[in-house]
This record gives sequence, structure tokens and C-alpha cells, in this order.
Amino acid sequence: MGRLTTRAPVTRISFNDGEAAVRRRADTLVVEEPLEIRIVGEPLTVTMRTPGHDLELAAGFLVSEGVIAAAGDLRSAIHCGGPGTGPAAATPLLTIGPAALGTPASTENTYNVLDIALAPGLEPLVTDIARNFYTTSSCGVCGTASIEAIEKQSRYDVATDAATLDAAMITGLPDTLRAGQAVFEKTGGLHAAALFDAASGELLVLREDVGRHNAVDKVVGWALLEDRLPLTGTVLQVSGRASFELVQKAVMAGIPILSAVSAPSSLAVELATASGLTLIGFVRGSSMNVYSRPDRVLVPASAASKV
Repeated sequence: MGRLTTRAPVTRISFNDGEAAVRRRADTLVVEEPLEIRIVGEPLTVTMRTPGHDLELAAGFLVSEGVIAAAGDLRSAIHCGGPGTGPAAATPLLTIGPAALGTPASTENTYNVLDIALAPGLEPLVTDIARNFYTTSSCGVCGTASIEAIEKQSRYDVATDAATLDAAMITGLPDTLRAGQAVFEKTGGLHAAALFDAASGELLVLREDVGRHNAVDKVVGWALLEDRLPLTGTVLQVSGRASFELVQKAVMAGIPILSAVSAPSSLAVELATASGLTLIGFVRGSSMNVYSRPDRVLVPASAASKV
């Protein structure tokens, strides 16, 4: 079983009425380990992540890269023992197909190499995206350098999504997200992403990871394995800021609304505006900022409007 948390000794220093107290104690830390994603044995990328839901992470990443768009685009996946190990050391994780979609994608493990086989006809696409790049846990770099590239690449048009939701519902999403962060409660060191139904507010899936882009990839990967793409009529709530990469991932998965508890970047707003995605930031307490497509956010008719 892959470890989500570990323990480490720390020296805790605190002050009370000017008096310092020093004590030694054990602290719970979130685990961060590399995951190398391969396509038919060829290295594609290495990302630093929290172990668990690795197949969802890889599947969501491939959706973001425009390589796959449905569960049928994946044929199989195996965990390998480590760099340089061959097929003999590989451990089957999942054989993907109509009869296998019920197999849990959340299998935790100690292996840090995931080798994926795509459906026939998709392998040639891999040579177009294979860049052997390294992705840190703090920032996803997904290889696309411009908004125009994203617009051309996405298979889904989020601008035409008719989803709307009440502003009051949005203010409650961060609390629901936080309530579902079991590992965060122990460590304080994880990001989270959750997918909600825009009409009912129902929580569909929640994933945690040391990297916020990984948490989103796990959510998108879950949706792909459940054959739910595009994610029309949904809201993606994230625990941190809204970066360009997160908007990109939402657009590529067909998610029309992205909500964040912190600030968006300028490029994130530009991409959201160009794509027709509703981008909401600073969702804290009873307020929020809507940066694009505010028509999807419904407020009471009696609400005062000031310019």
C-alpha cells in the first residue's frame, strides 16, 4: 500500500506571555514521491505526487494533453517496480475495457512507474507530445505555450454549456471541499479538487494531492474511467489559486465552471475568457469574484447592483 502520510520528529517552539517553550514531538507529513508515466514503455513525464489514484492521475494528464477523451482510449496500465525495470517486474494495475471499468482506480502502491497502453490507432499521437519533461508538485507545466493552442486542441466547447448555479451555492463549496479532505486534517499539506453537479450541488468526486494540478488530473481521470467526459453541467472547486494550467485542464475536460478559494493568474483569466469558461476566485465566506462568464452565476433579483 502506498503511504499517504508519514511521521517525522520536529522541534516545536511556542510563546506564551513572552515565555518560550520548546518540546520535541512527532509530526505527520504528507508523502511526496515521483511518478513516471510511460506510454508503451516510452517515458513521457515525471510528476511529483501523493501516491494513490495513480491511474486517474495519468488518465487526467493525458486528457489535458489532448491524447485521450474516453475510457475506451485506454487499453491497459501496469505499475513497474522502478526505473529500468522490464515487463517481468511489472505489476498489473488495470486492464481497461467495458468489463473492467468497475475495477478500482484508486489502488495504492509503492511503485513509482506507470506504463500505459492506448487503444489501437492512438499510439502515433504519443510521439507528438513526448517531451520527457519534469512536473513539480507546485506547478503543472503541460507543454502548451499559448491560448490559441488550447483552443485548437480541446475537443469540447465549454462556451456553449448552458450550466448555471446559484451564487449562494458557490459560497458553500469550499466548506464541502475542506470537510472531505481527510489527509489534510492530518497534515495541513495537501491541495484538493472536487467536482460538483451545478444544478444540485451534489459532490461527485473529491481528490487530494500534494500538487493542485495533480488533484485536478485525478478528478478528470476519475471522470474518464467512469466514461463521463465531457463534464457538462459541472463545477470544479479547487483549494488554492486558479492557474493557467487548471483552467486548461477544465477546458480540456469540458468543465464549464471553475471555482477557487484564492486568486487567478492573468493568463488564467485570459484563457477562461477566450474559452467561455466561468472563472470564479476568492470564494471566501459570503463573497467571490467572477472573472469571466458571470451570466452563469445566478443572484437574487432583489440584489443590489453597483458599478
